[in-house]
Amino acid sequence: MRKRRLVFALLLCFSTFWRIGAFKFHRAQKTERISGSAGDVLEDDPVGRLKVFVYELPSKYNKKILLKDPRCLTHMFAAEIFMHRFLLSSPVRTLNPDEADWFYTPVYATCDLTPNGLPLPFKSPRMMRSAIQLISSNWPYWNATEGADHFFIVPHDFAACFHYLEEKAIERGILPLLQRATLVQTFGQRNHVCLKDGSIIIPPYAPPQKMQAHLISPSTPRSIFVYFRGLFYDVGNDPEGGYYARGARASVWENFKDNPLFDISTEHPTTYYEDMQRAIFCLCPLGWAPWSPRLVEAVVFGCIPVIIADDIVLPFADAIPWEDIGIFVAEKDVPKLDTILTSIPIEEILRKQRVLANPSMKQAMLFPHPAQARDAFHQILNGLARKLPHDRSIYLRSGESILNWTAGPVGDLKPW
Repeated sequence: MRKRRLVFALLLCFSTFWRIGAFKFHRAQKTERISGSAGDVLEDDPVGRLKVFVYELPSKYNKKILLKDPRCLTHMFAAEIFMHRFLLSSPVRTLNPDEADWFYTPVYATCDLTPNGLPLPFKSPRMMRSAIQLISSNWPYWNATEGADHFFIVPHDFAACFHYLEEKAIERGILPLLQRATLVQTFGQRNHVCLKDGSIIIPPYAPPQKMQAHLISPSTPRSIFVYFRGLFYDVGNDPEGGYYARGARASVWENFKDNPLFDISTEHPTTYYEDMQRAIFCLCPLGWAPWSPRLVEAVVFGCIPVIIADDIVLPFADAIPWEDIGIFVAEKDVPKLDTILTSIPIEEILRKQRVLANPSMKQAMLFPHPAQARDAFHQILNGLARKLPHDRSIYLRSGESILNWTAGPVGDLKPW
């Protein structure tokens, strides 16, 4: 009982501090400049630095799929759709492929949803192979490099490994025909077969208009110390437990479900976005994959993300100083989470809040429509521009071939 009183006193102290701190912070509008390892690249304008040719594919690869299931516009994998739309009207687009730096193939590979809205990746490899066969037969540009100057948006759980279970994704590996292309993907984990060198890691899609509609007064005190809503166990897919989230979410629940500093639950209230704006720390643990939209939501709502995902590669990591805005907790240290967070100096918390308040930080995590300067669309283009000029070694000699068109599981070789 004595320990519980001390914890409540600590929470009250934090609540009072943040009520005062929030008032001063928003009146003064203090922010800190963002400078990543690649410089102040969040401010870069990619226009004039690259030209992109968009292949015109039959609508069965994109628009017809979307017409069949409009839910694809709002799920966390929707970046593939909005990037296509953005590029069609972007000033970096060129209609002359001979002057293009990059080639983009618009395939909506995640827009095959179950009744519950989960993407089925099983057709994706055949769909992608079919699109590549089409562009290689009708244009000369793929064959010149076997895709080394092409990029693809692959926002699946495990990107171009095209499976939602990690064990199966590792077994499959990246689709062989995409081995030379640049992959723009949400999945990022160091030393993993589903992340190859040169990939651009992006945030998952979170509906900007929906979040905008739930903004509350910036003077609202941050009276919640730690906040999380989501699954702790996935009984349907992991009935024995321990495999889902490598046990990290289960550990959060088992250790802190009765801790008054932790507002955690499986329930997803209508005030979810508002609650994040009232919280100091927002837990961002891995699930089946290391990433989730919580990371985007935490940044947008100024809640310090507590990242629990060993070896994660974060979005636009060469531009965003994640160490300055987040807290990284090793999966094995989850039982010590309360001690770790209550030990952080107030000055460090305030500084992270100031960096989070920088508008460029929030903008870089969003795919707004219409597009806006410094948003995630432009950060993808910045990433592509930084890879230019292409090395001459990517161009193949006449008759030379590197990729094996018959590699991969037998099922992937069937026509789509």
